[in-house]
Amino acid sequence: MVSKHLLQRSQISLQPQKRVPANGANGARMTGENRRLQILRVAMRLFSQRGFRGTTTKEIALAAGVSEAMVFRHFATKEELYSAILDHKACVHETMDPLQVVADAVAARDDSAVFEGLALDALNQHDCDPEFHRLLLHSALEEHELAHMFWEKFVKRVYRTLRNYIRERQREGAMKNIEPLVVVRAFVGMIIHHSLNNNLWDRQQQLLKISNQAAAREFTNILLHGVSVEPRKVGGPRKVTQRRKRSNK
Repeated sequence: MVSKHLLQRSQISLQPQKRVPANGANGARMTGENRRLQILRVAMRLFSQRGFRGTTTKEIALAAGVSEAMVFRHFATKEELYSAILDHKACVHETMDPLQVVADAVAARDDSAVFEGLALDALNQHDCDPEFHRLLLHSALEEHELAHMFWEKFVKRVYRTLRNYIRERQREGAMKNIEPLVVVRAFVGMIIHHSLNNNLWDRQQQLLKISNQAAAREFTNILLHGVSVEPRKVGGPRKVTQRRKRSNK
């Protein structure tokens, strides 16, 4: 049996905006581009709340305060809508080329600045847009086409770009000869897991309270330098002591 609380939440999430198909909130006529963006934002919100299988174009139209025909006028197919979501996010965040964020550090071969800058940019984006984070999780769990599109358009590019940078630094003798994609996976894994904890499970940061800047710095330090202290050679100090004893005789 569905609880009263869940029914209320469902009704609230689908409350339509003012049903003025041609006009905006201030009474002025809404341009086609603004209407398209409005529908897109509503669709992203509902997808992130209900998943893709649980959201229909009729519900998107209702929540946006437009007709279903208006939705299809701007997005002829669902695939076009999904692609528009990724394109919109790429334009907002400007992250389709990850090394653009740290171009100066790359040119200077400053590895710490490269990885710390990338980590900080990603963590800030996740905090500013948890809705998109949830939407991607829904798409992956439902094996939805958006997950595949995001993988092809963005994730692969991040992996390949960082792999190439690491290979160059290995050839220059600045990094150990470790499979570059393993390094990328470790780096991305720290960032994603940290964001999942903060945005899904531990929003009050009771387990670990740390700023994004500090987290980016520490993750980079772990990646580039590890956590182990260089072990002393076994028997080293003892041999020195023995030599000193002989010299004193």
